[in-house]
Amino acid sequence: MSSKMLNIILALYVGLIFTFIFAPILFSLVFSLNSQRFPTIPLGEFSTEWYAKILTDPDVWEAVKNSIIVSSSSAVLATTLGFCTAYTDFRYNFRFKGLYLALILLPPTIPLIIMALAMLAWLSRLGLSGQLWSIILAHSVLTAPFAMAIIRLRLHQMNPDLEAAAWNLGGTEWQTMRYVILPFCAPAIVSALCLTAAVSFDEFAVSWFVSGLNKTVPVVILEIVQGNIDPQVNAIGTFVFLTSMTLVVIAQVILFRRQTKSYS
Repeated sequence: MSSKMLNIILALYVGLIFTFIFAPILFSLVFSLNSQRFPTIPLGEFSTEWYAKILTDPDVWEAVKNSIIVSSSSAVLATTLGFCTAYTDFRYNFRFKGLYLALILLPPTIPLIIMALAMLAWLSRLGLSGQLWSIILAHSVLTAPFAMAIIRLRLHQMNPDLEAAAWNLGGTEWQTMRYVILPFCAPAIVSALCLTAAVSFDEFAVSWFVSGLNKTVPVVILEIVQGNIDPQVNAIGTFVFLTSMTLVVIAQVILFRRQTKSYS
């Protein structure tokens, strides 16, 4: 098989994958601007009625506020934990280091329903269940491994002799952290903040179990679709998708630009 034919096949394969992933999202956007209540073809008239409804719904605004608080707080906490973990891996060698890293990367591999039940049981025992802080803590545990992976990758691109050089020049460990490590890791830290915020903003299962009356946007979506078809879901889903994609794109652009500069 010629290389040209192989490239065509690979391009078609990638195109099919992207179509499979993004076609439902595109249809959701289209139906959110459709005047008809039910998602049928042919479409009705162009309408922003469903967006107007969610913009005047106090429950939706409350959920958006909760999601913003949860995602931003979780992003800060998870990125802080991820940085500390990544730096520990970079800076120190100790016994059972492999087990240490495996345990840190474990949460994303656990089924979300199991994680949600475990978080509910643990937070209930601590008397924190049903509060915004319970969602923030649960999301931080869930997203910290993503932040750690991004920052760890960045740290392993740094010359380990830079720290020793800073110490030889009279810098303390804290000064070295502030003026050498943190500036070098800044792009990865910003990327980790964006990615963890996006994951937290989208997360549903854990939020539904531990949120109580403090509903986030995904939980509100579930409540709307239970028992009936409501086009408001398409409008809310479009907002969630655009928010998440914006955060992910920002994270990817920052990492890509930094890697391009590193190799140039």
